[in-house]
Amino acid sequence: MLSSLTKIILVIFFLVTVSNAQTPTPTSIQDDEAERIFTEEIKLNVSAYDRNGKFVTGVKKEDLVIMEDGRLHQASSLRRIPANVLIVMDTGGEMRQAKGFEQTRKTVRSLINALRAEDSVAIMQYHDKVEIIAEWTGKAEAVKILDSKANYGKRSVFIKALETATKFLQKTPLENRHLVLITDGTDTFNNQTERNTAMQNLLATDINVHVVSYTKLELIDIEPRTKGVSKTPPKSAMPDEVKATMPRGVQDIMNAPVRVTINTDRAFLRKMKERKTSLIESEKYLAALSKDTNGEFILPESKEEMLEKSTLVASIIDSSYVVTYAPKRALAESLTGEVRNIEISSRRPDLQVQARRKLVVTSNKK
Repeated sequence: MLSSLTKIILVIFFLVTVSNAQTPTPTSIQDDEAERIFTEEIKLNVSAYDRNGKFVTGVKKEDLVIMEDGRLHQASSLRRIPANVLIVMDTGGEMRQAKGFEQTRKTVRSLINALRAEDSVAIMQYHDKVEIIAEWTGKAEAVKILDSKANYGKRSVFIKALETATKFLQKTPLENRHLVLITDGTDTFNNQTERNTAMQNLLATDINVHVVSYTKLELIDIEPRTKGVSKTPPKSAMPDEVKATMPRGVQDIMNAPVRVTINTDRAFLRKMKERKTSLIESEKYLAALSKDTNGEFILPESKEEMLEKSTLVASIIDSSYVVTYAPKRALAESLTGEVRNIEISSRRPDLQVQARRKLVVTSNKK
């Protein structure tokens, strides 16, 4: 038999062993319990030129001065990458005069040909409906698709096109994104609330919106019509290239010169004045959209100028760097709809930087 002392020692050893077996092993801190650090980042496209307007290579993040609502920030990164360019063609409209299908297609072709070979291009057209006729592709393929798939319609669904373009550009994680609108900005249905929402949605992105506007050309043509005077016939829904396929006699009739005519129809005059007002409002909208998204607004007064300035848009796109910075005032602490004004300039006297945009905060985590 074991002595009493031995029994006591064995009992103590057993109790200690059981106690250790029942004590849970400390677990490592799980991800959901660990302190998380959220790093917010704002991204913009900036253009860099010298004093002669030529693109500057080798720009460094230290060369930039970033101001957000008047508060100084430091760039986190600066990169030079190929552009992703979505071109939106306006090929509809019941009352168009200067705006023509072939002119629009020529402008798109001129723009594409002026882009860098490394850039990616997509093409959207809108008239009675919105269509993506070319997904992301190279320049040569984009031009082929433009020539084979572009067509026209009677109505103009401009707002729907803006909404679709924004979603298209955001559906993949692309950078250095640019949206080019070749349009007069008018809409057959013209819902003002939807128009404002479309702009706000674009301001919530890092997309640069460039505009080649038909509004000036249309206003020049329509001005005498608002007074009942006209030297040109009403615009046909049939594009010029389609007319060219008609028999010679039909072409002669359709292209016959028109003398000055005076129209006293009150309904017609009212319609022309409404069209003029719509064009003026659209021009203001397009100008504001491009300005607030750090884009370029082109307002040509001739078709020749439109083609010439399309190459300017391409050069601006291809002079872009992608810059990022961490906001000192967290986006997560902002109310939805808050607007931040961002401006980027250069520390170097030989470098000119173009970057100014409004950023709309669309969500918060409060």
